[in-house]
Amino acid sequence: MTLAAGIDVGSSAVKTAIFQVESGRETLLAGRVERIFRRNPLTVAEESFSAALQGAGLRQEELDYIATTGEGDMLEFRRGHFYTMTTHARGARYLVPQAAATLDVGALHARAIHMDERAKVLQYRMTSQCASGSGQFLENIARYLGVTLEDVGPLSLEADGPEKISGICAVLAETDVINFVSRGVPAGNILRGVHESMAGRYVRLLKSANAAGMVAITGGLSKDAGLVGALNRAAAEQKLELTVVAHPEAIMAGAYGAALWGAFRHETLLRKQIA
Repeated sequence: MTLAAGIDVGSSAVKTAIFQVESGRETLLAGRVERIFRRNPLTVAEESFSAALQGAGLRQEELDYIATTGEGDMLEFRRGHFYTMTTHARGARYLVPQAAATLDVGALHARAIHMDERAKVLQYRMTSQCASGSGQFLENIARYLGVTLEDVGPLSLEADGPEKISGICAVLAETDVINFVSRGVPAGNILRGVHESMAGRYVRLLKSANAAGMVAITGGLSKDAGLVGALNRAAAEQKLELTVVAHPEAIMAGAYGAALWGAFRHETLLRKQIA
């Protein structure tokens, strides 16, 4: 039996998971999401890890492996660190076993990851430096419109027609939104336009990464039903054989993947010692 923890330190939140792996069976013992809110990310990570241990009824010394991903490589108590694309691929396969690709949409950027059945990354593509395709950008838009992030998806789905948003850069897109608000355009129509602009970029990323089949969306925007709907419409319009799905725990994919890869690494090292 192997006990492993995964800590995903992102730009806006820290995700922590603890797994028990025995005879190929992977059991989640604890999982937590903590928003950073301008606090020290490493302090938040330490607090999240302690709370996860308490939730699992374990002590730190009982863990066989502690793995980090994202910005977690500065945590001194970690045993190993994995690249974000690697952990999101593994976490996506755990949550959606049929997934052949994942779209990781975080606060600052998005990644399209094409993977095999073992969650090995075959190809990936990332958005550029411009923030118009990021979670932070969508959060800014929600703030301009005076709505919560939880309301963004439902409002977009209820819209009767999208307003065309510039997809070139965040500044131009935000200027468009301000103009729409001054004209009295409904918030849902604006958000539908924002989602369609973002979805167009993301689908091009997936196509560039040779992704096909089922795509599991992960990261902070995975719960945005409006974005998921826009992604599937964009894929259909471009005649791509892609189906984007969102698992309820998709925000935890990076932490899940880190813990599961950590357990795999521990067991591999153990077998080598025995041999």
